[in-house]
Amino acid sequence: MKTDLLDIIACPVCKGELTLEADEIAPESARDAGEVISGSLICELCNERYPISGGIPNLLPPDLRDAEIAAGR
Repeated sequence: MKTDLLDIIACPVCKGELTLEADEIAPESARDAGEVISGSLICELCNERYPISGGIPNLLPPDLRDAEIAAGR
């Protein structure tokens, strides 16, 4: 995930501002240098967390995300 996306995305539940908690960032030698590979986006207003996996943020609302996990996707 490119960090400049934080300027244009918002919490899908309450439309609050999201903050980034990065667990893994692509090294400078990589093609996608500086991009977030894994971590979370956190909404300070509603305290919801959205996972980032493989560089892709999952911004589905919690109920839809849970349904997707239950369906094995």
